[in-house]
Amino acid sequence: MAVARTEALHDQARGLDALPLTEVAGLLAEGQIAAASTVRDALSAIVGAATAMAATIRKGGILHYVAAGSSGLMAAADAQELGGTFSIPAAQLRIHMAGGLPTGVDMPGSTEDDTGELDAALAGLSGRDALIAVSASGTTPYTRTAAEIARSSGATVIAIANNPGTALLEAADHPICLATPPEVLSGSTRMGAGTAQKIALNMLSTLMAVELGHVHDGMMVNLCPDNIKLRARALAMVGRIAGVDEAVAAAALEAAEGAVKPAVLIAAGGLSLDEAHAILRETEGKLRAALARFT
Repeated sequence: MAVARTEALHDQARGLDALPLTEVAGLLAEGQIAAASTVRDALSAIVGAATAMAATIRKGGILHYVAAGSSGLMAAADAQELGGTFSIPAAQLRIHMAGGLPTGVDMPGSTEDDTGELDAALAGLSGRDALIAVSASGTTPYTRTAAEIARSSGATVIAIANNPGTALLEAADHPICLATPPEVLSGSTRMGAGTAQKIALNMLSTLMAVELGHVHDGMMVNLCPDNIKLRARALAMVGRIAGVDEAVAAAALEAAEGAVKPAVLIAAGGLSLDEAHAILRETEGKLRAALARFT
C-alpha cells in the first residue's frame, strides 16, 4: 500500500533522536523552508480561489472555513482576522472546526471522524456561498464530507491539501495542492504542511482583499480601527494617501466615522461623506479609481 506524503518518513530522520539538538534544529528549519516553497507551485490555483472568494463577498454570500485539528487552527486564525484587517462582516464568515474551536489546551483527535453535525451546520449553504476546506491528508472525513455537502448545494468549493490526487482535491472547484515533503517528524502535519497551509490561507484572504479594493499601495485601507494602534495607522494612511497634514487627516477621519477610504476622498477632494460613499460605490470600492476622479 502506497504511503501518503504526509505520512512518509523524512530521508534524514534515521537517528534523529541521537543527533545534537543544534543539528535537529537545522533539520526542522530546513523542513519548514522546503514546505513553504511548495506554495509557489500553486499560485495560479490560489489566485483563482481568491477571485471566487471575492465574488462570494460581493454577492453577499458567506465564506465557510472547514477543517479539523491543526488545519482547523490555521483556517480559524485566518478567518478571525478578516473582520479587523479588512472589515469583512461577521455575518459573511463562518468557522466549522471538528469538535468546535478549542477553549483550552485539549484538542481530541477523534472529532475529525465525526461528521454527524455537518448536515445541520451547513444546511443554509447556497450557490452564493464558498467553502474553504483544509486537510493535510486530503482524506479527513469531517472536511471531506463538508466539501461534498457544499458541492451538492451549489456552493463554490475551495480545497487545500498536501497530498496530490486526494478525494478532497477532486471534490473541489478550486483545488490547491501544497505538495510538501515528508515531515521531519513523520505525520506531524502541524509543522511543514501547516506552515504551507498558513501561507496559502493568508494569500487567499489578502488576494481577496486586493480584488475587493481593500488594499491600496500595500496599505489595508478597509481596516476596522478599533484600538489605539489601528487608529494611529488609519490616521497615517489618510495623511499619506491624501497628501495632507495630521490635522486635516484627523478631521477627515472623524467626518468619515473612522473609515479610511471615504476619509481619504474627503481629505483629498473636499468631498462630503455622502459624495465619498457615492464615488466608492461607483468604483466598486477601489480607492485608486475613486481618487482618479479628481486628481
